[in-house]
Amino acid sequence: MGEAAFVTTRDARIAYLEHGPREGRPLLLVHGFPDDARTWDALVPPLVDAGFRTIAPWVRGFGPTTLAEGAARTGEIAALAADVLALADALEFEQFDYVGHDWGARAGYAAAVLAPERFRSLTALAVAYGTNVAAQRLSVDQGRAYWYQWYFATPRGEEELRTNRHAFCRSLWGHWSPGWHPTSEEYDVTAVSFANPDFVPIVLSSYRQRWGFVPGAERYAAERAALEGAPHVTVPTLALLGRDDGATLPASADGSAALFDAPYEVRIVPDCGHFLQRERPAVVADALLAHLRERDAV
Repeated sequence: MGEAAFVTTRDARIAYLEHGPREGRPLLLVHGFPDDARTWDALVPPLVDAGFRTIAPWVRGFGPTTLAEGAARTGEIAALAADVLALADALEFEQFDYVGHDWGARAGYAAAVLAPERFRSLTALAVAYGTNVAAQRLSVDQGRAYWYQWYFATPRGEEELRTNRHAFCRSLWGHWSPGWHPTSEEYDVTAVSFANPDFVPIVLSSYRQRWGFVPGAERYAAERAALEGAPHVTVPTLALLGRDDGATLPASADGSAALFDAPYEVRIVPDCGHFLQRERPAVVADALLAHLRERDAV
């Protein structure tokens, strides 16, 4: 669906796919791990038909996005959020709607805390807010589902990611979305993005910093401080969670409404795992467009 365009920020040369009218309302679509910007391919057409200008970047460490010389090779949430806001600045978006999946959802929550005035709306797929705090208590089931995050904190997990990332990430797709059976071609097209030379350090730092195994980068100290303790979100938010998600269990959203000072809704999508935008794009598109219309009507 088109060739990548690029913008340069302080920290990165960010690659992205753009569709829709240039004068359309900006809508950022930010992927997660292990995925890439083409995860949105089935979702883009109905959004463009509705008049949106969609921007789908490759997150740092993935695909053609490259970090600047001397930039911190960190995948911590504060860095991902800073990249979102830097991308919007580079594209001269004063305000935008936002959809994020997995890491993209976490980055969206964080960016909405850091700069709520920039967001018209927020939609998060597969991740509830407040689920990435090192001190967080996890259920036994959720801790078991996060096994790969603890694995990446070990030398053995690091070696597996370095030497066998293609097969390892393919297995995660299967575990996380047990009822979905993508073709080898669909996965292989995506897995090209995992060849980025910063992929391994970005992934390892993301999970190690998230749970307090390593410190964050000094470059993002201010953002980390502002995000400490899951501050309340003041942006209208829709969270969509797959009922059969093997990574982030739907129960992780229990009690999350207390962290929002704006309209907030959680919907559980039946017969769906972790990759909602790939597995149930029509359901996601309908829910997203209804969410956006509701915000316009206020």
